Amino acid sequence: MLRKLRLIGVVAFAFSGVGSVRAADTPTTDQFLSHTRQLTFEGRSAGEGYFSPDGTKIIFQSEREPDNPFYQIYILDLTTGETHRVSTGMGKTTCAFFQPGTDRVLFASTHLDPDSKKKQEERIAERAAGKEPRYSWDYDPHMDIFSAKQDGSDIKRLTTAEGYDAEGAYSPDGKKIVFCSLRDTPAPDAMTEEQKRQAEMDPAYFGEVYIMDADGSHQQRLTDWPGYDGGTFFTPDGERIVWRHFEPGSMRADVYTMKLDGSDRQRLTDFGSMSWAPYFHPSGKYAIFNSNKLGMKNWELYIVDAAGKKEPVRVTYTDGADLLAVFSPDGKKLCWTSTRHGADGRKGQLFLADWDHEAALKALAAAPPRKAVEGGDAPSALSHFAEQQRHAAHDADDGAEHADETPAKPLSEMELARFAEKQRAVESRMSPEITADDLRADIEFLASDALAGRMTGSPEAKTAADYIARQFAAAGLKPLGDGGTYLQKFDFLAGVSAAEDGNRLSVSGNGDTESFTLDKDFRPLGLSANGGFEGQVVFAGYGIVGDGYDSYGDVDVKDKCVVVLRYFPENVSAERKSALSMNAALRVKAMTARRLGAKALLVATGPNSPHAGELLKLATDGAGGNSGIVAGSISLRVLEDMLQRAAGDQNLKDIQAALDDENPHVESTFALDGVSVKFDVKLKHEERRGQNVVALLPAQVEQSRPQYVVVGAHYDHLGHGEGGNAFGYDEGKTQIWHGADDNASGAAALMEVAAALAHDADQGGSPRTYNVIFGAWSGEEIGLVGSDYFVEHPPVNTERMAAYVNMDMVGRMTDNKLIVQGAGSSPGWRGLIEKRNVPIGFDLVVQDDPYLPTDTGSFYRMNVPVLQLFTGSHEDYHRPSDTADKIDYPDLVRVAKFAEGLVADLSRAHERLAYVRVERSSTERSGGGAGMRAYTGTEPDYAYTGGDGMKLKGVIPGGPADKAGVKPGDVIVELGGLQITNVYEYAHALGVLKPEKTVKIIVKRDGARQELSITPTARD
Repeated sequence: MLRKLRLIGVVAFAFSGVGSVRAADTPTTDQFLSHTRQLTFEGRSAGEGYFSPDGTKIIFQSEREPDNPFYQIYILDLTTGETHRVSTGMGKTTCAFFQPGTDRVLFASTHLDPDSKKKQEERIAERAAGKEPRYSWDYDPHMDIFSAKQDGSDIKRLTTAEGYDAEGAYSPDGKKIVFCSLRDTPAPDAMTEEQKRQAEMDPAYFGEVYIMDADGSHQQRLTDWPGYDGGTFFTPDGERIVWRHFEPGSMRADVYTMKLDGSDRQRLTDFGSMSWAPYFHPSGKYAIFNSNKLGMKNWELYIVDAAGKKEPVRVTYTDGADLLAVFSPDGKKLCWTSTRHGADGRKGQLFLADWDHEAALKALAAAPPRKAVEGGDAPSALSHFAEQQRHAAHDADDGAEHADETPAKPLSEMELARFAEKQRAVESRMSPEITADDLRADIEFLASDALAGRMTGSPEAKTAADYIARQFAAAGLKPLGDGGTYLQKFDFLAGVSAAEDGNRLSVSGNGDTESFTLDKDFRPLGLSANGGFEGQVVFAGYGIVGDGYDSYGDVDVKDKCVVVLRYFPENVSAERKSALSMNAALRVKAMTARRLGAKALLVATGPNSPHAGELLKLATDGAGGNSGIVAGSISLRVLEDMLQRAAGDQNLKDIQAALDDENPHVESTFALDGVSVKFDVKLKHEERRGQNVVALLPAQVEQSRPQYVVVGAHYDHLGHGEGGNAFGYDEGKTQIWHGADDNASGAAALMEVAAALAHDADQGGSPRTYNVIFGAWSGEEIGLVGSDYFVEHPPVNTERMAAYVNMDMVGRMTDNKLIVQGAGSSPGWRGLIEKRNVPIGFDLVVQDDPYLPTDTGSFYRMNVPVLQLFTGSHEDYHRPSDTADKIDYPDLVRVAKFAEGLVADLSRAHERLAYVRVERSSTERSGGGAGMRAYTGTEPDYAYTGGDGMKLKGVIPGGPADKAGVKPGDVIVELGGLQITNVYEYAHALGVLKPEKTVKIIVKRDGARQELSITPTARD
């Protein structure tokens, strides 16, 4: 997976809400709950969900109608994930409940209000103007209770009294309804002064509990206390009613029970806070409720025994609001409304978890006796904060941490062919269903030693492509590649090597010249320009400029050769190292030397550094193009020879030690007087051929303008680590970067989804209205080369690609979390995600940002809605230790089935997903973003190898570049007075720019230079 660590650095966000003070032995995670997951995702918010009597459905309220900004009532099928609206779609609704023994439900609604439509339009206009009022419960006098069939038909009005009627629930036998009403609020001219004051302070002051028969007859008032009484439910035996009572003129509320005639009122809580929404466990032994005991910003769930003799026991320990909890009929699950984890921008959504009944009983038995709390505000407490954590991989540590990795000997082409033939016997036994055994067979083959890390363009990658093609063929898919095959071939820059002749280095001084040996004493760098240099030499320490550090000082390097040390000062703080490392990359050092006027750069690994004296490997670094300067790596023998010729008394170890300590009293940059070098570089750039594997599952409904859903995953990886993105690379070892999770897991899931969908069609499933293209991409690890080639040389018109679903690193799930990225690319994604996750049950992390450093980027820039599935990074990412035995196969089955469901729904749709061009204001894909201050809103083309600038794949709508007139396809050659030849120089230029200061940007467009003005903004 390309540069994923930059995207998914582990950060736990801290909240400033009020929290409890916790002792060392106090739980810090939700008690009694396991397998917690968000259930709903569609719409602005959802909540107040109640189970059907058989536990297979949930009825809830949600705001998800485009022309209605108020809640409507929906039923969610927990077995299929299907959701349908029950209420009329007009007005406001709330408080729904299933009627036991029937196919009916109740809900409260204002749809008969003649001004309903007008009120909806007014609220929509308020939102558009940014004037939406702060949320408060609306005791609308037009709110009445209705009964309807579960499909929304046969609506019957049950209450007709003037005033708010809502908060209803059926009795266990379905014969009674208990509810709250404000119908007995005195007329204004009949109120006492005290009543007028109370009504003005609290509109619900006159709310009371009522009971009626299921048909709406025999309505009877049960409470007569001053203060709001509501939130009513029956106890599981149907003998009592549980509700909450607000004290007059107070923010305190407590939980009570009473008999069905209003007698025998018993208080369950005296919690000194706002405690409401009580709901009994089906055992009848305790009730759950929510309270702001810890402050208004931190609502938590609590349980209390049925007699109210004990202090409530805290259930949840999560920032935000946890509210309105209910148990499933069997008492094994809990559903509640929550804003935890910042769910949907702090809007509430439904959550679901397994419930530990036995643990709850034990905790209640151990609770102290209930104590009365008299007067005063709810006690405050210290807020708690989540620790910020950030995981970063450091090249210097990789070798030591993974020194025990076993070398592997590459297979010959004949041995590889025999291995692939043997694998065909395994393939013949694979089934069309998605199974753990089939996924294991796929991954064990793709991530085997024999396939040697599937480096793009290698014979092993071709073997992997042939394997995937056979799987597509076995599933009955049609070939969509070149010449009637499954393979789509593309050429790319794969490597660089030194020409047999033309690479020379000699050093002169003190009257003689010594010539040095290629690959022993010196080696060109892959970023070098071809050419020659002859002239004077300057030593410039670590060659770093930036973040308050300057290796060059006042030393003139114009038209000279600069000699620098690799890496950066070692004996400084971690914060200092982090800052310096941003400018310590070889590309940046080369660019810095060139910018200061130097004509050549030589880099040595110092005597005090890791790998002291070693030459740097000759390889491409993924930037494309050269650095505009001849550059090479030299041994310590060469550098020490230069120092001796210049002065004779310079000690390199002492010089580096002073640099590492940032000793201000030691001269660290100086001209090597009397020393000159002659340096010639001649590099050969190697082109290779890679191949995508593409196949088609045709639609079953003929269309005049065929539409396509694309599903993809990259199958390439890092080979033997020579690709430049490998952690722990050691040139002396023949290790294999197996890439089991990255991304044999995604490729295996892709093949299984293809077979399952094709098999589903054969079994008579619902007809597909869209064609489905399956794409296994190569070249992702070297810059999205394969998927870029596909969208630029598509077998079908990209305008007819309705959606793209990508799977990248989906085999190492932790804590049941599946990360779903790119949901902001279409408003339709959340409904599909919600539906397909309900029966599978992931704890989804849904992220809107569609600008992802993986193959989704190729499609999103072509105006295709994208979605990315990802189970998160881990310590084996981009290391040889990413092996097949570490894959979580049962959860990978679930991921593949989730993807299959998404694609099935997309392929059977009658309308395309709407595409959203997301304006981006955070880190762009330009490398080193963590150290930049300025944001321009550009997407580099990582596959561009022109060497004359940085080509743009895209320009973020509304960003600074877009406003400046920069267009996709432009090649940036200068920014803020700095010459740009590749993406790294562009990244460095961003670090130099000042936000809100307009600078010149020069682009090449259609071969002509255009000068524009751009005003970068500050990064978030």
